[in-house]
Amino acid sequence: CVVSGEGCSRRNADAAQEHDLSANPSSSVVAAFKVFQQELDTKHDKYERLVKISRDVTIESKRTIFLLHRVTTVPDAEDILNEADVKLDGVRQKIGQIAEELRGEDIYQFHRAFTPGIQEYVEAVSFLHYIRHRNLISLEEINARLVFMKTEKADPKGSAEAMPPGAQVLTFQVTPSDYLLGVADLTGELMRMCISSVGNGDIDTPFQLSQFLRHIHDGFSYIGNTGPYEVSKKLHTLRQSLGKVEDACYTLRVRGSEIPKHMLADVFSSRTTLIDPEEGVV
Repeated sequence: CVVSGEGCSRRNADAAQEHDLSANPSSSVVAAFKVFQQELDTKHDKYERLVKISRDVTIESKRTIFLLHRVTTVPDAEDILNEADVKLDGVRQKIGQIAEELRGEDIYQFHRAFTPGIQEYVEAVSFLHYIRHRNLISLEEINARLVFMKTEKADPKGSAEAMPPGAQVLTFQVTPSDYLLGVADLTGELMRMCISSVGNGDIDTPFQLSQFLRHIHDGFSYIGNTGPYEVSKKLHTLRQSLGKVEDACYTLRVRGSEIPKHMLADVFSSRTTLIDPEEGVV
């Protein structure tokens, strides 16, 4: 081998190949590793399916949010809210597919696969709830809508009382961290709603939003560093949104009588650009 390194390597490779061919396929070690391989392949396939469903949930939830922003531009918003309800029913059907994939599994092994979609869904459903009721939807109310009946066609509104024989009920529970992160993202949509309201001459909504955002900010401040790491990161964005809304309220209160309604949005937009994007509001 010292004289001919290439020949030695070739002989070693041939010997290893012969050893592999002579391995007993029925040995317990080989059988155990085949089982491990199947388990890992099954887990990876499930993870990829959950990622794809989560992307669909994210896309449909964003479309619902874009739709809801139109409520500030129409005289009767009920049609838009009803259309948003239909879209969210479709999103819940996709969440039912996630519940089906997670049946009998530890959800925290796959949590990173579907958490972006769930956060976007929480943001959309809480935005719709705020427009209708002017308050924050609770985690219990969100989870109450995520009950599914396993039949030929999933029905997110199905209940155990109306369950046909042989059907199974599936539930999906939004985790507290996903709920908090979704609510944190909601503040950005409320800030955009404030801008739209000012542009349409609505001077009452910004003050309502300002008060509501202060309550949310106080709640997140109580959590502090005891919550998930992502929550503390989004607290910075929440403070920026609150600062922009408070700035709009200041403009409306101090200069609202001096500025024509159709120019309020331009004044507000020019003032928000003065906020340092790297500096939160204390």
